[in-house]
Amino acid sequence: MMSKAFGSLEWHIAGRYLRAKRRESFISIIAGISFLGIMLGVATLIVVMAVMTGFRADLLDRILGVNGHATIRPYETRFIDREVLAAQLQKVEGVVMAAPLVDGQAMLSSGDAARGVLLRGLPIEKLREMPSLKGNVIEGSWAALAQPKTIAIGARLAERYGFKVGQKISLISPRGTITPFGTAPRLRQFKLVAIFRVGLSEYDLNSTFASIETASRFFGFGPHQGAIDVIIDDPDLIDIRAPQLRAAAGDDTYLTDWKQSNRTLAGALEVERNVMFLILTMILLVAALNIVSGLIMLVRDKGRDIAVLRSMGASRGMVMRIFFITGASIGVVGTLAGLAAGVLVSTYIEEIRQFLIWSTGANLFPAEIYFLERMPARILPADVLQIALMALALSFLSTLYPAWRAASMEPVELLRND
Repeated sequence: MMSKAFGSLEWHIAGRYLRAKRRESFISIIAGISFLGIMLGVATLIVVMAVMTGFRADLLDRILGVNGHATIRPYETRFIDREVLAAQLQKVEGVVMAAPLVDGQAMLSSGDAARGVLLRGLPIEKLREMPSLKGNVIEGSWAALAQPKTIAIGARLAERYGFKVGQKISLISPRGTITPFGTAPRLRQFKLVAIFRVGLSEYDLNSTFASIETASRFFGFGPHQGAIDVIIDDPDLIDIRAPQLRAAAGDDTYLTDWKQSNRTLAGALEVERNVMFLILTMILLVAALNIVSGLIMLVRDKGRDIAVLRSMGASRGMVMRIFFITGASIGVVGTLAGLAAGVLVSTYIEEIRQFLIWSTGANLFPAEIYFLERMPARILPADVLQIALMALALSFLSTLYPAWRAASMEPVELLRND
């Protein structure tokens, strides 16, 4: 009664064992729990990895879409010639945009409203090309910033204080006029001409934009002061581009790239992602242990069947393969079901969040805490493959001991103890 490895007879017997009879319902329940454990573990891992990956990618994309990938500033108070240097940087390989920049802190006030904000001044044509700003004006237009004494603010700032396009807003700069009694803050009034929504709560609440001419006059900067904002083709290549940018900028300047500016945030997100992966892997380990316990009980219950098979000529390998197929089937089907569920939930995670908010009234994923207004999810094929392989490996390994134990039983002893 010999058959080839994983032959039809072995599959048939394993299938019979998976379809437990009424008196074996307890074993069937354990198999069902093992299946659900594998499915939920795989699905949860995929959803969490997709959300963590999407959160990091969206957060950094929006931050970089406003700030650029590198900023070059002079060691002294001014560049030798800011426009010439910006043109030189524009010619560096991989540079998409190199624009003069003026930025600084200011106090915004209008009526009873007062708040510290960051004012950034860029050329109008460059401002329109910023990835997170292009096409994100909800009222007014970027073109209106070409007028003197005009400003654009974020949507959350406008909503919080009730600002409207056309309204007058005052800005106070700490870089004021030096008098015999100290530095007098500089106060200027601006007309609100545009309201934008980046989708990043921190920027929609605390950032303002103006033309570089308006910002320079407000801060009292000359034509060669400020900085140069650089955007490259791929932010992840900044380690390669940075030495080229430093060489083109010269020794009298210093460069700060986005990794340096956001090192703490990016590092924290990566650590959190890895820790979540390790913690949630425990779900798969528990499910694998359920497979082990279920198969051990099945082996004990099927002692007579094993003895009959061995007496009819079945080899140890055949018995081992039968119980391996039985346990591995639970793992394979559970993994496939978990993959389908995880990908489905990750794809519609924002719709699910909105439904839960509607049904429970709870504010899930608040923008004030998590910065983003939508729950992001980005499924990486590499993550899905890694999770699937890990689930299958744990499932296969968990079947080896029970299958080996079944194959090592002697028919005579089994029949004598029955």
